[in-house]
Amino acid sequence: MPAGPAAPPRTRAAAGPHGAGSDFAELSRRIAQAGLLRRRPGYYTVRITAVAVLFGAVWTGFALLGGSRWQLLTAAVLGLLYAQIALVAHDVAHRQVFRLRRASELAGRLAGNLCIGMSYGWWQDKHTRHHANPNHEDLDPDVAPDILVWSTGQARSARGLAKWVGARQAYLFFPLLTLEGFNLHVSSVRSLFRRSSRQRGLEAGMLGAHTVVYGAALLVVLSPLQALAFLAVHQAVFGVYLGCTFAPNHKGMPTLAGDDERPDFLRRQVLTSRNVRGNWLLDLALGGLNHQIEHHLFPSMPTPHLRKARPIVRDYCAQLGVVYTETGLTASYRQALRHLHQAGAPLRRPAVTSR
Repeated sequence: MPAGPAAPPRTRAAAGPHGAGSDFAELSRRIAQAGLLRRRPGYYTVRITAVAVLFGAVWTGFALLGGSRWQLLTAAVLGLLYAQIALVAHDVAHRQVFRLRRASELAGRLAGNLCIGMSYGWWQDKHTRHHANPNHEDLDPDVAPDILVWSTGQARSARGLAKWVGARQAYLFFPLLTLEGFNLHVSSVRSLFRRSSRQRGLEAGMLGAHTVVYGAALLVVLSPLQALAFLAVHQAVFGVYLGCTFAPNHKGMPTLAGDDERPDFLRRQVLTSRNVRGNWLLDLALGGLNHQIEHHLFPSMPTPHLRKARPIVRDYCAQLGVVYTETGLTASYRQALRHLHQAGAPLRRPAVTSR
């Protein structure tokens, strides 16, 4: 498992507007001079403490409510908190919280494996590869064809269930997100059987502990039918929230393929990413990932600095003539769904039969 999201490679782009070196090197200099790469221990102490207190409070409320019908509301709130914990684990993986790898891995596994039942090691490896080559059909695991297809080329190769879903995927996207929580748990368990997986014993032990404690809590407090309903609501809300957090970031943006479509680091990150405009409340809800361009350029930048980096990055891109995409939240989902609909177009055309 990689130690964390890879540092941006040196590029062969033309010199920046203020001297020799890559375009990204000049931008990085400006960001560093603004002090935006400094750590924010106070912010993360408050954020992690707040999430931990809420997490404990919800489980306490769950125990006190017993077999009440209000437990479905508890399940929904817990789904929201699971997503917030996942966002904290995301920041930990990018070394935004702790400087040392060992501390980051320990905190990431506590948050991911133990608290929400998602393999930190599996997700970190997958997310590292995404950051290195966002929206690259051959290199980004987030646009690898599975149930959904992300390009017309993938659609033409789709078979079975993926072919049926792909033809209707724009309409099925949000309903399918209700299953994303379950998918993350299944993928986490499957990753334990891969030889490339590191710390498999620790990962398996933490995932197992989460599963046992979670299952026991549901079965002790609720009836079997109530437990199933709680599980369904909890995981559905978790999946939809997490999916809605990541969907606006790259879906509907240009995709790359092959060795020829490998622009320099700055353009590779900016041209494939989309920012979502909003206030501090949106920053809180999306974990700062609405500033996706800045996050991809500077993965280790603390979340509260992303908003401050935005005007610097936007103005610099304007100087270079690099398209900087930013839109509202609703428009970002609309663009993503439009892209999904266009990608599935070959699957909606009637097959041509030869006579």
